[in-house]
Amino acid sequence: MLKRIVIPAALLLVLLALGSVLAVTHLLPFERKTTQATVTPPTVPVVAGTVAQHDVPIYLTGVGTVIAYNTVVVRSQIQGQLVSINFTEGQSVHTGDLLAQIDPRPYQAQIDQITATRDRDQAQLKNAQANLDRYTQLGAKGWATPQLVETQTAQVAELQNAIKADEALIEAAKVQLSYTRLTSPIDGVVGIRQIDIGNIIHPTDPNGLVVVTQLQPISVIFTLPETDLPQVQQQLAKGALTVEAYSQDNTIKLDEGKLDFIDNEILQTTGSVRFKAEFPNPAHRLWPGELINVWLLLNTRHDGLTVSAAAVQQGPQGPYVYVIDAGGAVAVRPVKVAQVSGGQALIDSGLSANEQVVIDGQYKLTPGSRVTVLHGKAAQEAAAQSAQQSPIP
Repeated sequence: MLKRIVIPAALLLVLLALGSVLAVTHLLPFERKTTQATVTPPTVPVVAGTVAQHDVPIYLTGVGTVIAYNTVVVRSQIQGQLVSINFTEGQSVHTGDLLAQIDPRPYQAQIDQITATRDRDQAQLKNAQANLDRYTQLGAKGWATPQLVETQTAQVAELQNAIKADEALIEAAKVQLSYTRLTSPIDGVVGIRQIDIGNIIHPTDPNGLVVVTQLQPISVIFTLPETDLPQVQQQLAKGALTVEAYSQDNTIKLDEGKLDFIDNEILQTTGSVRFKAEFPNPAHRLWPGELINVWLLLNTRHDGLTVSAAAVQQGPQGPYVYVIDAGGAVAVRPVKVAQVSGGQALIDSGLSANEQVVIDGQYKLTPGSRVTVLHGKAAQEAAAQSAQQSPIP
């Protein structure tokens, strides 16, 4: 009876031992996996850039309007029929180029008529001179009265003055004839013509024949805040300042010129100062009335630090960047930005040359996050995806 009770108890102990082994064997892998997930969090894919060190130009930027140095309305100084137009609208012309021709025949006929009168007076003067010579000789011998000699002398003087008047009339008629040729008074570009061939052109017509606008050189009037005036004056005292003209989206450089002058007063309504710059404009990329962006080069910072402008984020305490350390973790670094130009931010303080910073993917990061730096096509795709996810400002 005793043996039957002991055997089942031994079996029970064996079964309990096996159960414990199985439980430990099955539970241990789960505990290991949980421990691993806690120790090694997933990395965040980002696009990174390097802090560069090089000479950086310092600009002041403003909005300007292109102004032509000269805009001339070509008018006729005489009345006449327009017989030819020698330009096409929008054509570049030089000083003295023929733009149009008024019928010259009436004015040439006037010259011919006055010339004939002069020739007649010259012939009469020649005869009067001969008579005066004879009367003078006869008077010396007592065969001619003094009154006859004096009368002939007066006739000679009268004809001489008549010839002078004829010469003056001829010169005046030649001037009138020259006005039949309408020429460009300046180098420039012609606009839309206001009169057609065959019409009568008048000196009193306010529209004239055409407008010629000087494009080389050309000027730009732009404004900057009055707070920028002291540093502009300081740099201008060292020499001429370079001014660059860009399209309104800052993608196309139109020309490069020099600061011409600073206006003599501050605009109280806007708190700004007007500046004028001169540009050579050889390609005619600056056009009168055009609105452009103006970059005034103040100086150049040697060995300046720059990063992509996309790396700079704005926080409650000011601008900052995410810096990637050697172990692949990121840290928040406050920075001071001097300027942003051409997609690059000039850093006054907070970074060192050759440090790696995050330029895309910052919205996924927190201080201490570990990152994987994307390259090539993967970096481009990440940047595009980030642009789609970014809220519209």
